[in-house]
Amino acid sequence: MKKVLGYALLCLAVLVTSPQRAKAAAGSHVVDDSGVETPGVCHVESWATRYDDRRGYLNLSPACTRKVWPRLEMGGTVQAIRDGRNDVLFGPALKLNLRAPASGRPVPGLAVAVGGAWSGRSGQLEAASLNLPVTFNATDRLQINLNTGWAYTRQSAHPHALTYGAQIYASVTDTLGLMAETFGRDRGKPGAQVGVRWTPGNGPYDLDVVVGNRVDGLSPRAVSLGLTVRH
Repeated sequence: MKKVLGYALLCLAVLVTSPQRAKAAAGSHVVDDSGVETPGVCHVESWATRYDDRRGYLNLSPACTRKVWPRLEMGGTVQAIRDGRNDVLFGPALKLNLRAPASGRPVPGLAVAVGGAWSGRSGQLEAASLNLPVTFNATDRLQINLNTGWAYTRQSAHPHALTYGAQIYASVTDTLGLMAETFGRDRGKPGAQVGVRWTPGNGPYDLDVVVGNRVDGLSPRAVSLGLTVRH
């Protein structure tokens, strides 16, 4: 059980950072992109992930980008874990965009994202992450995201790990996108997810349906439902 919780916390360490909302990663996606929220706009990401009848979690992640700091997204996360010993984790998340990608050219977008999560039960730091997202806009409708970084997970048998991820996101229409990604750490087998994102009327809401395996590093299947609201 300790090992299972450790992997779930690792997923939290990867997921706590938040990217640009309109067309690409984050929310229930594991792999991040290099964008930040539109300056002057805030969003709240929420999603529920179920591994089996006894294990899963609920996540709530608000974030904002101020117009005076248009490249810095500031946010945080609260996550309720159901996995043997139930817990609530909370902590900050920051992402700094270093460069925007060039559409149709081999000039990637770059960012650096950091986050941490403390246990509501013990008050101890349970997870932390440093992630370096790289984004290529292959076309106006096709985006490739690559991640590399480091994660700390207190409950894991190997608390410190190198992390990696790759994602393809295709905008089928202005309101519908398809995603496929793989991700993992330097120990253990990788995980993978596929999903669909619907943005009704190309407005302020994103609805996600995502399915995958080894999302927490262990479970054979996972199903996530997500909602992002921007204001």
